[in-house]
Amino acid sequence: MSAISPAAGTIVVRNPGTGERIGEVEAMDASRVASVIEAAREGQRAMAAMPAHQRAELLLRVAGLIEAESGELAVLLARENGKPLTQTRGEVEAAIRIFRGYAGEATRLFGRQIPLDAVPGLERHLAVTMREPLGVVAALVPFNYPVELYAHKAAAALAAGNAVVVQPPARCPLSLVRVAELVERAGAPRHAHQLALGGVEVSTALAESRGIAAVSLTGSTAAGRAIARLGAESLKKVFLELGGNDALIVCDDADVEAAAQAVVLGRLARGNGQICCAVKRVYVQDGVYDAFVESLVGQTAKLSVGDQLLESTDVGPLIAEEAAERVEAAVGRLVADGATLAAGGARRGAFVDPVVLVDVPSASEAFAEEIFGPVAPVARFADPLDAVRMANESPYGLHAAVFTRDVSRAFTLARLLDVGGVIVNGSTALRAENLPFGGTKDTGGHREGLHETVLDFTRQKTVVVMEAFG
Repeated sequence: MSAISPAAGTIVVRNPGTGERIGEVEAMDASRVASVIEAAREGQRAMAAMPAHQRAELLLRVAGLIEAESGELAVLLARENGKPLTQTRGEVEAAIRIFRGYAGEATRLFGRQIPLDAVPGLERHLAVTMREPLGVVAALVPFNYPVELYAHKAAAALAAGNAVVVQPPARCPLSLVRVAELVERAGAPRHAHQLALGGVEVSTALAESRGIAAVSLTGSTAAGRAIARLGAESLKKVFLELGGNDALIVCDDADVEAAAQAVVLGRLARGNGQICCAVKRVYVQDGVYDAFVESLVGQTAKLSVGDQLLESTDVGPLIAEEAAERVEAAVGRLVADGATLAAGGARRGAFVDPVVLVDVPSASEAFAEEIFGPVAPVARFADPLDAVRMANESPYGLHAAVFTRDVSRAFTLARLLDVGGVIVNGSTALRAENLPFGGTKDTGGHREGLHETVLDFTRQKTVVVMEAFG
């Protein structure tokens, strides 16, 4: 949890599970953000002037410094974010890989030679394209995976020769404050990498500023719409990776135990359920419904809920007590609509015991909402095409999963699902940095990944040499 004190201009950061005060950071106002953006223009000129091999070396040094402090960073992230320590270790490791991956991409920003002899009369001319940085990129980072998602945005921006202004999540900014110090120690040009700390006022200032060439946001669909509207005024590029309500479809020939485990590990015990690509709706075919529910409830009962700093903990506190209250209310709405509570549901402060709901009416409005917490609602279907139809009715389209032993059925359903990615016989909570990640519809339409983002953060320039083949 955190508290912003406007009078003092500070954000107090607390452990969401205990309320312990961990630290505080400056809360910037719009004028302070404007100064950061103005300075970033100087940093961008320095980044653009760096040869690709030097940008790559910078990112490799950053990765090395993060790696040297990975243990301390994982503990700090767990304390301020609430995710179990075993998971924050993995997040820091992912950030290290991402920085190293973008170091490689910095040296692979290729242009093209375009044959003008495809156009009558231009046979003797030569056209080439070059990749150039956009300018200053604003990176708006969410609370659920702040270090990993920061890396995707900041490392990509620097790899392409941009400056980057990062807005850490207000509730857990301390890990990124420390990483920013490491970037400076690695030798980043002055003002090329800066933080803008604060809440909505900071996001608004970044999106509105004509000094920002692009905004990259991972967050809620409501936040994405607001940022897109503000960015449209200056016609800046806006890259959005937003909410999800991912469906997992269990067919009657599936490995039921594996499917239940995918829900437990990919929803209830990953990120405390606060993941955009977590399994949020489960559709199970009639023939295996009872066996699936029995397995899911049994596996859920074995999860350990408690202190996120203990190695034995599977599920820690949500980011704040208000977040846990919203989850509790969403479960109540599902039960009121006719669902049966089969496991969990108790709330203690920011902690929520993992929830399994069965016989959920597929028409329930609450079932269509994105619940950001450890809740697994399970509904029935008779025909796999009905499950696809119900999955596609969601306004979101991030990931979906299909459990079946029939390869043809798997590919058929994958093709019919209106989402950005389909996982066959696994959880939707899968993100590898070298894959394009993103979705359709209200999920935003953008794709983020090593091979995509660095190109998004560049622009193409065409150069034509007349009579080059005279």
